[in-house]
Amino acid sequence: MTLAFLAAWLVPASVKAHSSEGPAFAPTCHATSGLDTTFERMVNSERWVCSDSDWRASDPVAWLKFDKATWDDDALPRFFYTRTARHSAIAIAALDADGTMRVEHYRENDGDPIAAGPKFTLDLPEIREETRAVLVRIERPHSIPLLTEARVSFDKSATGWSQRDMMLLALVLGMLVLPLLFDISFFVVLREKFVVLHAVLVIAMMIYVLSAGGLITVFVDLPVSALAIIAPLIWAIGMGIVLLFFAAFVEPGAQSPLMRRATIAIAWWTLLVPTFLSLQFHATQPFDDQGYFLAFVPAMIMIPLAVAQALWRGSMAARFIAVAWLPMIVAGFERFARGTGLYTGPSTLDQMLYFATAFEVIVISLAIAHRFLVLRRERDAALTEAETLERLSERDPLTGLMNRRAVLSRFEGLRDEGFDTFALIDLDKFKDVNDRFGHQVGDQALVACADAIRGGEGRDEVAVRLGGEEFVVLLRGSETLTRAEALRQGIAIRIARDVEGLDRVVTASMGVVEIPRDFNAMMDFDDLYARADKLLYEAKATGRNRTTYERLKVFRTPPAARPNLTGAEAA
Repeated sequence: MTLAFLAAWLVPASVKAHSSEGPAFAPTCHATSGLDTTFERMVNSERWVCSDSDWRASDPVAWLKFDKATWDDDALPRFFYTRTARHSAIAIAALDADGTMRVEHYRENDGDPIAAGPKFTLDLPEIREETRAVLVRIERPHSIPLLTEARVSFDKSATGWSQRDMMLLALVLGMLVLPLLFDISFFVVLREKFVVLHAVLVIAMMIYVLSAGGLITVFVDLPVSALAIIAPLIWAIGMGIVLLFFAAFVEPGAQSPLMRRATIAIAWWTLLVPTFLSLQFHATQPFDDQGYFLAFVPAMIMIPLAVAQALWRGSMAARFIAVAWLPMIVAGFERFARGTGLYTGPSTLDQMLYFATAFEVIVISLAIAHRFLVLRRERDAALTEAETLERLSERDPLTGLMNRRAVLSRFEGLRDEGFDTFALIDLDKFKDVNDRFGHQVGDQALVACADAIRGGEGRDEVAVRLGGEEFVVLLRGSETLTRAEALRQGIAIRIARDVEGLDRVVTASMGVVEIPRDFNAMMDFDDLYARADKLLYEAKATGRNRTTYERLKVFRTPPAARPNLTGAEAA
């Protein structure tokens, strides 16, 4: 918004005083001809069309005639002005009653752009009381509004838009700044392609409003030839981006595959064909004006069709887009009709398009905000579901204990947290339980075993089911061997209490490895499992229902100086 008011403030006072209602006079007749036609031949030519119809910008030369009857002797015209558009040259002749003719010749970039509307001015030859007409010869015109909006005036301040019009234009420009900031903020959080496309669209519309409204000349000194290209070029790019944005923004399934491909194809057509024609090369002058507007016809057909299908399929995004694009479509059709010469009107009608553009950008920004909230909810739900599935995938479905996958992924962190005792537990003669009492009873025994060793889980013990009747308990703190032995002995008691139908005691054997804290990094899960498994095998081999343990030590003396080890300690 600050930029908008700065632009309005920087417009010179003389420009601010412009009024489209001032003493400006329209041409009384118009005509076209070849390049070899001179002023002398056109004076009494029968080619003149003295009505507001049959305007053409496809012939090599366009002619305008301003008869004296349109101005007062007390206010002789001194300036010619018209819409900024490409041409190769303009010659202006003042024709006196006695046939005398004074001619001024101008090249394309001799025009003086003004910052109050998309217009430029040229000085007329000396206009006298005996001057009966002003003839204007425009060579290779590229735009019908270049002809229909041409005027002569005695007051240069009457050539531009009013101060109110320019303030409204600056307001539109300011309205486009906030959606751009929204897009940047959204993209930081939501890395979606449609956010980038909308940001590009907003920037394009800002440049379009600046250039088409003439405000760009406040900031940058550009020739008429450049000013004439920027607005149609940016509009063509913007229309292509609109279709790409639509295809990316609507929800999956809102467009059929065929409609989506057609939308993207027409988007690229719009980005290529009208963009090329907007450059207005003099070689393409016979057709680029009409061609430029006609090249938008596929997009003008596709947009309503694509929106209608998305609405029919229940797209919430399409509802926002329908509201946003309706004023733009109406204003676009008006500009299309005026640009193709279907009717004539003042350039101030362009302000309909500027406001429609600002309205579109703001509503679409709200749509993006809504979509942002929807996608965020969907992503949060997906993350929650993924976390739930992850937790489920790391839990043994029978006992609810962590499984082998879970302990492997967390083992390094558990060691860092001080879990330095590794106890491997196996139920004794468990195959006999399954064979005699059935797998249902066997499963009940496994659940009871898990309940017996899970008691301290989450504090100083972590219980894991590796598979079958094999369990691991990781312990930390003091007296870990005593605590592990207590858990092992509690297994038989818990199974006897919780499992009905057993006529025998189900015991467990255990192999325990204790490791020093500074020894942790030297052994991984598989290393500790291998040592504990050997100890478990010894417990099984020496009668079961017992614990065999090993306490590892780190020696800091050379091997020759180490004492002989006996018993349950090893290096």
